[in-house]
Amino acid sequence: MDAEGIAYYRRCARFGLDKLEGHNPNMSEAFLRTRDLRKEFQMGEVTVHALQGVDFEVVPGEFVAIMGPSGSGKSTLLHLLAGLEPPSDGSIEFGQQMYSRLSDRDLSLLRRRNIGVIFQFFNLLPNLSAAENVAIPLLLDGRSMRACRQQAEQALGKVGLEGRADHFPDRLSGGEQQRVALARAMVFQPDVLLADEPTGNLDRTSGEQILQILRSAVDEFGQTIVMVTHDAQAASYASRVIFLSDGVIIDEIRDKVITPVLITQTQARLKP
Repeated sequence: MDAEGIAYYRRCARFGLDKLEGHNPNMSEAFLRTRDLRKEFQMGEVTVHALQGVDFEVVPGEFVAIMGPSGSGKSTLLHLLAGLEPPSDGSIEFGQQMYSRLSDRDLSLLRRRNIGVIFQFFNLLPNLSAAENVAIPLLLDGRSMRACRQQAEQALGKVGLEGRADHFPDRLSGGEQQRVALARAMVFQPDVLLADEPTGNLDRTSGEQILQILRSAVDEFGQTIVMVTHDAQAASYASRVIFLSDGVIIDEIRDKVITPVLITQTQARLKP
């Protein structure tokens, strides 16, 4: 069985999805989806329509990049998928769980245990070491200090920071700080990792290191990733690229060898 099949079984078991009988485990079944998703913001007397009826699906083991100009709604979509804010209308489903039907506590637990999130800015606590920063979600979940330390060190090892566990953020480079943030997001082995411009605050070399880690997580462990980016080079690491404009999905690239050139050509074609 390939990585996608393994990921399929793992997620079916985790969410109680009734898809094992009569289904091919290597068939792609969406486990994160939106239906007619809308988000509006009020700015004085003006209503801003950030998302306008987005239908979006992600299958296990998929690496999806979301691209679009500033103000297209791509970061808003990611924040809604993370449960960080509610939509104005429409629905978001994770497995068989609909966000709108979850209590604040249950949504918080889902976000902590099943959804990892990283941002352009590292959001590390300066008075905590790398390992302590990574351990925060585990501590909030009631794990013992010993277990938290062990899991944090394992997560740091996966991003190549075995020797940096006791370093504080001001002793780490920007790329290393982002890898700590990535380790923190992945310490629970989340079912989906949401990345909002994860390389946007890094130099090219550090950015490539982050992208290689993300791609390896998909290829080796069946990790599911949804990444917002403005960079064609970063998006080329994905297996599917979605293009947003004015809160609407206007095109996508899939079932092709994705290259920066192909992405740039598609962007040029989509320009009004």
